[in-house]
Amino acid sequence: MTAGDRDQHIFTSAHLLMTTLHEILTSPSGRPFALDITFVADGDAKPVVVFLHGFKGFKDWGCWNLMAESFAEAGFVFVKFNCSHNGVTIDRPTEFADLEAFGHNTYSLELADLDTVLSWLSESKSPVPADEMDASRLALLGHSRGGGVVLVQSSHDDRVKAVVTLAAVSNLAFMWDGNPALELWKQTGVTHILNARTGQQMPVYIDVYEDYQSRQPQLNIADAMQRLTQPCLLIHGDADASIPVQAAHQLQAWNPAAELLVLPGADHVFGAQNPWAEAELPAYTQQATESAIAFLMDVLS
Repeated sequence: MTAGDRDQHIFTSAHLLMTTLHEILTSPSGRPFALDITFVADGDAKPVVVFLHGFKGFKDWGCWNLMAESFAEAGFVFVKFNCSHNGVTIDRPTEFADLEAFGHNTYSLELADLDTVLSWLSESKSPVPADEMDASRLALLGHSRGGGVVLVQSSHDDRVKAVVTLAAVSNLAFMWDGNPALELWKQTGVTHILNARTGQQMPVYIDVYEDYQSRQPQLNIADAMQRLTQPCLLIHGDADASIPVQAAHQLQAWNPAAELLVLPGADHVFGAQNPWAEAELPAYTQQATESAIAFLMDVLS
């Protein structure tokens, strides 16, 4: 069965039983980070989806809360969290209030945060009742850079039973590969990127480059895809100007067993923006969400 063959109309109305729990975990680096768990309390042990946001993202960005509810309505426990160094803070969870933390973020830090969440879930430390969650059926879902990170994690973690990506990068060196400013970045130790929404000049220290270089081939997505044995669905829009759809085709070329779903007209954020004031998901995000749900219902059953 391919992604395009699955039934895309599988949502039920369960809002009356919807539960969202908010937790604070501590990263191996010692920084606290926020996490939430959304599920429908119906007495059934449900599979788990752990979502990882992308670069300049956070767990409550745009329509991610609506996406969490859609997964919960379909019969999943949906977990999303802020990476400890993504720049938001516990008391300001939707603002980049800690630019120094943002600037010093690395892939190793994000993988450590993700591993902390997976251990917390698999060791039954979460507040979700045991009869509501089956952590032995766990999938990862990642957007953009987060998609690349979940592919790396899944390639060596047998706790992960399936993986889905949304507009994933195919190269974690995407920020500097082919960039003529790389040598200046090495010399100064810092570069800045503009947050178009807030106007902030956000620092990116050389830490992320040095971390990537020191952890080869572990952080090489090509190697990760070739090692990946779990069912994998790659979802990408063909109008993505940030990470062109060729990245998804490259990922599948490295692992032909992975399923690829290209959404005509969808951009990098699948029609969403931050903040998202509508009560419904954007059409492209809805399509991606339904496709991911159908895939995971199939492979985690």
